Amino acid sequence: MSTPVEYLKVSGLHAFYGESHVLHGMNLVVNRGECVSLLGRNGAGRTTTLRAILGLTGRRTGSIMVNGEEVIAMATHRIARLGIGYCPEERGIYSSLSCEENLLLPPQVGSVGMSLDEIYQMFPNLAERRHSQGTRLSGGEQQMLAMARVLRTGAQLLLLDEISEGLAPVIVQRLAQIIHQLKEKGFTILLVEQNFRFAAPLADRMYVVEHGQVAAEIQQHELEQKREFLQEFLGV
Repeated sequence: MSTPVEYLKVSGLHAFYGESHVLHGMNLVVNRGECVSLLGRNGAGRTTTLRAILGLTGRRTGSIMVNGEEVIAMATHRIARLGIGYCPEERGIYSSLSCEENLLLPPQVGSVGMSLDEIYQMFPNLAERRHSQGTRLSGGEQQMLAMARVLRTGAQLLLLDEISEGLAPVIVQRLAQIIHQLKEKGFTILLVEQNFRFAAPLADRMYVVEHGQVAAEIQQHELEQKREFLQEFLGV
């Protein structure tokens, strides 16, 4: 069995929005090819962790290593060019652009970005709606577009924030299939999710986040024995 290779390592991370101290010493590791989920209640600091990794919060202290390179002092655009793709909860679809124009908009951050043909094969809904305006896409189609846009850039580490929220069960099921496909292709994924039933089968490991720090780390095979703990923390 091969030794895991750390892709992302966050150590002692503190993050602030103005005077608000949101992260209080976050520690987590995501190995290459893993899907790791951050679980927790609203306000626990999960989204702030994703934003802090990319330098989108205010002041940060601690260490963030991406592929062995320290990025805590780097500008956001330089961090992204290390091959990180961020899919925010608000999706950020440009309503005045067509589906395909949205896809083509972001710059390349790596040499292995998916072609349009590959993306349309993975997201057939987007192929059908390629000429539709962003505002005319359903919520599920907008979420698929937000993910597809990141894949075209060549990013290999995907930060996905609440991608299942508010979507119909059939779309959530399709997104789960897509994440399985991405894992098979070797992508590394850090997934923030409120929907435990969506995240649990996908994640190799889960970190439970409470008050801006990790309260527990749970391996996939420990889920059943940790169910009471999860119910207490998450209400699942």
